[in-house]
Amino acid sequence: MKTFIPKGYKPLLDRYDTQRAIYYIKETFQQEFSSALNLKRVSAPLFVKQSSGLNDNLNGYERPVSFDIPAVGEDAQIVHSLAKWKRLALKRYDFAEGKGLYTDMNAIRRDEELDNFHSIYVDQWDWEKIITPETRNTEYLKLVVKAIVNAICNTNDRIKVMFPELKTELSREVSFITSQELEDKYPDLTPSERENEYVREHKTAFIMQIGGALKSGKPHDGRAPDYDDWSMNGDIFFWHDTLSRAIEISSMGIRVDPESLDRQLTISGCDDRRELEFHKMLLNGELPLTIGGGIGQSRLCMLIFGSAHIGEVQASVWDKHTIEECEKAGIMLL
Repeated sequence: MKTFIPKGYKPLLDRYDTQRAIYYIKETFQQEFSSALNLKRVSAPLFVKQSSGLNDNLNGYERPVSFDIPAVGEDAQIVHSLAKWKRLALKRYDFAEGKGLYTDMNAIRRDEELDNFHSIYVDQWDWEKIITPETRNTEYLKLVVKAIVNAICNTNDRIKVMFPELKTELSREVSFITSQELEDKYPDLTPSERENEYVREHKTAFIMQIGGALKSGKPHDGRAPDYDDWSMNGDIFFWHDTLSRAIEISSMGIRVDPESLDRQLTISGCDDRRELEFHKMLLNGELPLTIGGGIGQSRLCMLIFGSAHIGEVQASVWDKHTIEECEKAGIMLL
């Protein structure tokens, strides 16, 4: 376990005001980012049929929480994320080009390694928007990234008026860099170390093109082959002063079209997915072109509060070491 509490750390808000501020952040950010991206809120599933192929496979080794449904005669899985479901929903709900949806997504990732930023419980805003062939490019991706960063910074500015105790300063200026450029810049560091060094310098960054192998032969990070186009995706990072490291707030990207899905399934050795319902529709060009991603709700609260541990802003289950370290530091885990 990798829980670390900085020496002398104390939460800036008491327990009651923490709950008030969490609510304020979530309500405010939803308004900010949905307005900026022209998104409408929709209801979303907690689980999907295993046979549908709609669950997010993440890095491919994580085990979804599964259970049988006797009344249906099929097995279901708790979602890892709604990366694929959202794209199908845009088609089913008759969304037009330039419009999109967002939803509160709650997930269980049972194999997650626990540390200051990671929990087995995941809460995020999952969003997806229909784009045109003309906007399916890196320039449009960067525009959307900047809009999300501005929504985050606006939320931070607004909450500091209500809670003057909060002092987090965020940079609206996004530095864009590809994962290969990052490897070239820091060839002797691990991907995580590269992120920290780069974000330490730039404060707000978008690391692009994640999923494919770099010159070193390894990808910067894992990415499922069937939702992001690896040439037009990335992660949004901010610098977290309390922990002196980068915190990933969002994973997002322009989604695969039939050509990029075909290529990435082969590269990943996942050709068996071609027979799943969702993948057949995508390969046949039956789904709209989209851009989308997930924005961590608890991580956003951590960033704005300057929290040392994600358990300060969400209720989950923790290992003995984490509980003991937080107790010693006077931190109450929710």
